[in-house]
Amino acid sequence: MQFLSAHRCIRAEGVAERIRLPVDADGQGDAGFQRAVAEALQHARNRGVVKPIVVGAIPFDLSQPVYLTIPQRYEMSTRETLAALDALDAQLTPSRPPARMPALLSAHSVPEAARFKQAVQQVVANFQFSDIRKAVLSRMLELELAAPVDAAQIFARLMAQNSSGYHFRLPLADGAELVGASPELLVRTEGGRLYSNPLAGSAKRQGNAELDFQVSNALLQSGKDGYEHSLVIQDIERVLAPLCRTLDVPPQPALLSTAAMWHLSTRIEGELADPAMTALQLACRLHPTPAVCGYPTRLARKLIELVEPFERGMFSGMVGWCDGEGNGEWAVTIRCGRIQGKRIQLFAGAGIVADSCPESEWAETQAKLQTMLNAVGVALPAGTGNTAAAANTAANTAAGPAAAQDGKAGANAVQTQRSEELA
Repeated sequence: MQFLSAHRCIRAEGVAERIRLPVDADGQGDAGFQRAVAEALQHARNRGVVKPIVVGAIPFDLSQPVYLTIPQRYEMSTRETLAALDALDAQLTPSRPPARMPALLSAHSVPEAARFKQAVQQVVANFQFSDIRKAVLSRMLELELAAPVDAAQIFARLMAQNSSGYHFRLPLADGAELVGASPELLVRTEGGRLYSNPLAGSAKRQGNAELDFQVSNALLQSGKDGYEHSLVIQDIERVLAPLCRTLDVPPQPALLSTAAMWHLSTRIEGELADPAMTALQLACRLHPTPAVCGYPTRLARKLIELVEPFERGMFSGMVGWCDGEGNGEWAVTIRCGRIQGKRIQLFAGAGIVADSCPESEWAETQAKLQTMLNAVGVALPAGTGNTAAAANTAANTAAGPAAAQDGKAGANAVQTQRSEELA
């Protein structure tokens, strides 16, 4: 497993202990799960693992099994150290041309465009007859390529094209690999302090600097997106406030940029009332936030189950690590793909509120998919639902910042932060 952030870079190998049970199998809470994690950490210590950590992914649905391991060995470093080591490896290893990505044979959206837009209308109509104020609808894009895909190559391209954020690559129980570059921090704890950076409200980046500034400013002023964001912040504050001695929640969101998207972002910091509370415990209390589920959470979850035609699995869950002292970092599992053989599943979601427009929400998911599509090296026709083979674009070029307008276009925007500037 690999997990990289601005604060910690972890490369883990081997398995000392496995944890596969659900966080909350019966709706009674996570106490049993947390005991199992603590026991697994102790078993690892007894087997000679020095300073064991838990690493892995937890699914969107907390009643489904997690994929967590305690590695036999791991390296923990900074991005700067990791970059220096990679540069040294590159000098010592004979250079070879970048491998060409396999050709794309087909792309299939679940649901298709028309059905997704219909679902948006259905959810908006439901708001009139329920207490639900927001529901996040997602879609899956299934790609079939001409040959098996190298997850390591996609991960390298993803990091080259998206220099900031939370990068992760890990195997899953069925042999697939989960790869992604999330911009969103669910929670990080260190020395009794917590940090969270929820995102809600998005707009597609523009290649022209002036247009990009206009788009970012419009997002910051948007009543619809501001309302969507406020629901997320209010709910996270509700969960965290009783657990903290102090909690700082800015009254207004800022802008956060990635290579593909602008997001409304609120950086939250606090001091834990109980310094022994772990990052994993906090993450399980927070998940799923209204940023990936909706508001109120329980009702939105039921609506999603009725409307979405597939199981999300690890998408919109959380990925990260936690050590035996409770320090750790968990990112929201978005901007990601599930890679297995010749098939890749990509995921994207959009927050639906009363003012949502079906066409705009579909376009938002298209824009969010671009992060992984760029890494895979394919371009899909606009409005892709079910298509035959689409054009390979970046597929036959060297891995590099192919899609990066990031950093150029937003130079004039105010109240901005990069996704690595998180506490």
